Order: sequence, then structure tokens, then C-alpha cells
Amino acid sequence: MFGAGRPDEQPADDGSQGSSESTAPDAPTRRYFAPSGRVSGVAAAAVAVAIAGGAYTATSHAGGTPGGVQAATVQQSGPIRLRSVTPATGASQVNGSDPIVLTFSGPVAANTPDPTLHPAVAGSWATAGNQLIFTAAAALPPSTRETVSVPAGISGIRGVGGGLLAKPAYYRFRTAPYSALRLAEVLAQLGYLPMTWAEDVNGANKEQDPQVGTQEALAYQPPAGTFTWEPGYPTELHDQWTDDGNNELVRGAVMAFKSEHNMTINGELTPRLWRAVFQAANQDQRNANGYTYAIASKGVPETLTIWHNGRQVMRSLANTGIPVSPTVDGTFPVYLKYRFQVMSGTNPDGSTYADPVEFVSYFNGGDAVHYFPRGSYGFQQSLGCVELPYYSAEEAYPYLTYGSLVTVAG
Repeated sequence: MFGAGRPDEQPADDGSQGSSESTAPDAPTRRYFAPSGRVSGVAAAAVAVAIAGGAYTATSHAGGTPGGVQAATVQQSGPIRLRSVTPATGASQVNGSDPIVLTFSGPVAANTPDPTLHPAVAGSWATAGNQLIFTAAAALPPSTRETVSVPAGISGIRGVGGGLLAKPAYYRFRTAPYSALRLAEVLAQLGYLPMTWAEDVNGANKEQDPQVGTQEALAYQPPAGTFTWEPGYPTELHDQWTDDGNNELVRGAVMAFKSEHNMTINGELTPRLWRAVFQAANQDQRNANGYTYAIASKGVPETLTIWHNGRQVMRSLANTGIPVSPTVDGTFPVYLKYRFQVMSGTNPDGSTYADPVEFVSYFNGGDAVHYFPRGSYGFQQSLGCVELPYYSAEEAYPYLTYGSLVTVAG
């Protein structure tokens, strides 16, 4: 409710999928001669090199020593081949905190050139036997298409025996979005939800991987934990919750967080929001306004009841919309507030109005909680708004902060 990639280029066909050949086919060779004195006791050396990574032998002749010829032969490996990649090419929903692993047909030289990533990502490549492993300095950004380029030829990947990768390879994958559940966990810890959250003591993230525990990594793979409701809230609020974090409580909490951090007040999960949430979590920047929930009841007499930080703080007679312009049932977050406003529109009979109102908190389109002068309250009189007497509206206004949920119930 908050807002997969298909690759358009597969790994180059470099013979890496299933071939077991160990020498380059008909590769041209050149002979190089080591200068005299490079190796102690060697009068001459002849080295035949297969440019494409084929086998070669080195033979040395000891000159001026009794006994004649002393020979040593070293068999080098053939061309190296890319066998598999992780994440798989074309993969989507990839955990951006996992390493990138390239597996080759043989051991990789420690000084082999590094593959490249686009967009570029800070991190480092390391050799581990037949593998090249990339570990990012921080988790890869969410919902991002990443391309890995594997170099080949004389300036490309090489094995420990000098064998080269014959053809360059390219593969792509897309990272998953960050988890709405993890967002709910952090917002609960910071006081933006009517519940607390605590990580399980024996959670799966208590590992030694240096990435584990960073906010970015946890946003991809939330740790196991428990949400505990604060006491005092009505069942109507409990009914809004879902365990995956995709619910109106989290949407309202996002809006409340954005309000306190000078961001555009909506429920969109933007990169800027996530960065701010990570920073707030690291610095334990808690919700300064507390948590508010309101119910506008259409039962006779109609009322508005407000809870704040787990206790009921006010209850007042109220007016909701008339049958031809009813107040819509549902649960909505406060998204716009005015201390004073001239509210204008069209009446059901086609006439227009422009009425001064005060203590205005919009929660669903043009529906708002506000003061409007009436001779009495407690039944349907408005054009969709929840109207309150002056002193009740004045009392409600500071509690109904941005993101506060208002439930309209018949």
C-alpha cells in the first residue's frame, strides 16, 4: 500500500556454462626469452605462452655445472571460466545486504582485476579460492537495478596459473524495496505507534557478519521481535493493525514522523524518509507529540472521543454529515491543519457557502474536525465534516497532530 527487473543482457557466452576444457583452442603463441642472470644458475630460459590462457612449460638449463642438463617443468592452467553468479542474473527482490559472488572454474589470482558495478557502490572485492566476492560498505540501495561487469582478456580476470577469462560477462539484478515491517518496528521503538517493539533475544540477526545490525541491512531483513500494545486504546484501533506493517497505523506514523522532520507530509516511503528514519533510530530521536487516536461515532447522540498516550482525554457531542452529503466511514490520518479558515463550497441545493471555521484538522479529502456554530450538537447537520462546539474544538486541535488517526464509525 505504500508504494522486478528482467535482464536485457545475459552473461556473455564465454564457455562458462558446463564446459570442462582446460586449454584454449588453437591459441596463437609467442616465445619470450628471459635475460641472462634473471634466475640464479640459469644460462637461458625459453617460455612458450598461450596468449588466451593456454598451458605452457618452462625449461631451464644449468650451464657450467657438472652433470649436464637440469630441467624443471611447470604446467599452468588453461582459460578460466565463469561458472555461476549470485544473485542470479535477472533476479529481483534481492537482499541488498547480501554479498555478490562470482564462481569460476578454477582458483582466482589474488591480484586479478576487479569487476565493476553500475551504479557504483562503495565496497571491496576479495578472492576466496574459485570465487570473487564483493562486500558493500553499506547495503545496496533498495529498488535499484544493478549491473555487474566482469572484465576479460589480457586485462581481465585471471586464474592463479595465469589462465584468462576469454570473454567479458555482464549480468543484472534488482534489489528489493525495504521492508514495511522493519519500518513499523523502528517507528514503534521511537513512539510513533501505540505499541512497543523489542527484538527477540535469540534473533536470527545475532551473527558475526559486519553488515548485520546496520539499519540498511535490517531494513532488507527485519529481525524477529514482538509488538506489544500500550494499554488504554479501544479495540477499533487494534483492528487496524496487520502484522506485515502495511496498514493505516504505519501510514499515519510515517506522516507524523515526516511532520516532525520537516518533510512533505504524506505516506510515501521515499529514500529521504528512510535515511531520516535510520538516523532517528541510531540517535533515539523519539516522537515529541505522543500518540493520538480519535473516533467520530454516528450513533445517537453523535460524539467525538480522543485518546492520547493510552488514555481518554476528551469526549464531546459532534455533528457528522447529512444523508445527501455523509461523512465517509473508515480510518484516516490527519494530513492538513489550519487554526482559522474560510471554508467554501456548494450546498446540496446548488447554492454556495463561505463559512469561517476554526481549529481545523482535515483527515479525508474535504472532511475535517473543526468548530462550527450550531444551536445544538449530537446529530447529522454538516456536509461531511465533524463539527464541534467551540471549546471542544479548541481542546481537540492540539491533540490531532499530523498523522493522528480518525475513525468514522456508524
